[in-house]
Amino acid sequence: MATNKSKMSLREDLTCAICFELFKDPVMLGCMHHFCRRCIVSYWKTVRGPVSCPQCRQVFPNKCFQTNYLVAGLVEKVRASSTSASVKYLEKQLKDCLESQVSMKEAYVTMIREDTDKMEKIKKMGAELQGRVHSDFQALHHFLRVEEEAMLEELSREQEEMLQRLERHLEALQVAIRDVEQNINMLQQTASSTDQSVLVERPELNSKSPLQELNINLNAFRSKHIAPLQYTMWRKMFQHLNPGPAPLIFDEDTAHPSLQLSRNKTQVIESDKMTNYTCDAKRFLQCVNILAIEGFQSGRHYWEVDVSNNPKWDLGVALESVNRQVRVKLCPENGYWTLRLRNGSQYSAGTQPWTPLTVMTPPSRIGVFLDFEERKVSFYNADNMALLCSFSSGPRGKTFPFFSTCLSERGQKAQAIRILHFPFECPSEM
Repeated sequence: MATNKSKMSLREDLTCAICFELFKDPVMLGCMHHFCRRCIVSYWKTVRGPVSCPQCRQVFPNKCFQTNYLVAGLVEKVRASSTSASVKYLEKQLKDCLESQVSMKEAYVTMIREDTDKMEKIKKMGAELQGRVHSDFQALHHFLRVEEEAMLEELSREQEEMLQRLERHLEALQVAIRDVEQNINMLQQTASSTDQSVLVERPELNSKSPLQELNINLNAFRSKHIAPLQYTMWRKMFQHLNPGPAPLIFDEDTAHPSLQLSRNKTQVIESDKMTNYTCDAKRFLQCVNILAIEGFQSGRHYWEVDVSNNPKWDLGVALESVNRQVRVKLCPENGYWTLRLRNGSQYSAGTQPWTPLTVMTPPSRIGVFLDFEERKVSFYNADNMALLCSFSSGPRGKTFPFFSTCLSERGQKAQAIRILHFPFECPSEM
């Protein structure tokens, strides 16, 4: 490295300040500065008046210089020694630069190919998603169209029935009026043709039971068909959603002994007292965990859990085959796909190690979506259906909804978690 620096310094010292090349036929001025003979001669031709050194500006009385054979010899040696080295250095630089550019081109070509593949995948995925969205909305449209047609048909039928009843009543009233008019005419004729002093018999009249006013409750008819229609349809629609919110209940046989269930088995809370239990492979014994009673192994399933006011919990799914007698990390490698909360604000995906999540709005309800077709487990803020996290390599085999209240901190009141049922909730009784 030092040798290269010395060569570069010597080369700079033997470079002409006018042409910036190694000296050719170097000459020395009286000020000891060196220039190529041709360069200084050409320079002085452009100067009017006294000539001077181009570097230090020292003025000379005449155009005098002398050949410096020592410098000329050094220049030849530098030129001879550096030419091949410079060429080799330049060749190496060119080779390195070429290799760098070729490598960069290959990297760009690879990125272009990857971007093109991604574009094709995005287009294909977008088309599939559009098809799914269209299909889902078509199902809803079909349901609403069928319900609309049925409701309009019922409305028309009831309307037609009331109109027919009124028409029959109107016809009966018209007949009754004619009968009454005939009776009036008969009575009037009898009265006008009979001697008032002579008592005669009363003429025989058309006698039918008097018609009553037709009772049609228009208010009931109107009220029935101006009810909160959209809310009514919303409730009926839950039976047709795919997937609809699953009406899960907790499996008491899997509950850790310190967990207490509500009477309808939709709410669970940590208790100070441990209940009597049978020790078998179904029950969690090391952690305050519990499963739902219903398991799944195909299709798409969704349920929601109320976790409001609970500072810590674990939710998700677990394989039927998990070892419930030991304490393990809740991660896919151990048969668990979970979302966790700690300290009231620290959300994490159940991976190894934990994957911290940024949650802007703390949810009061968590939605869990299990899709066996796509092998995905996704978690949502059920308050606004914002995606919290998703596992792309979901479970295979029978899988159960998983819940854990986690052990409450010392001095902290235990909080319940509750499975939500829609469209109406049954109160939980502990």
